[in-house]
Amino acid sequence: MDCLFCKIAAGEIPSSKVYEDEVCLAFADIDPQAPTHFLVIPKAHIGSVAEINAENAGLAGHLLQIAAQVAREQGLESYRVVSNTGAQAGQSVPHLHFHVLGGRDMTWPPG
Repeated sequence: MDCLFCKIAAGEIPSSKVYEDEVCLAFADIDPQAPTHFLVIPKAHIGSVAEINAENAGLAGHLLQIAAQVAREQGLESYRVVSNTGAQAGQSVPHLHFHVLGGRDMTWPPG
């Protein structure tokens, strides 16, 4: 599979890791949209939120737990968690990932 995030998870492409365990990885976004902007991804390939099911829902919950943990570790009290699903929503890498953005006021609607 030629997936950018699978290659990052496997260590084939370097990243600025902020967290790693046996099932997930969190790393700084290469094009940050806020003072703090990191991604949380599963190491196993899941295409997007649309592919979350009964068998992998626990992993999805773990990703959100790690998003909250790393946000606390980075001193964020308020932040946004985003997962774009599909091209029309702006998903540019077809691998489940949660953006965690903080350190500035967020507007609504997001765009």
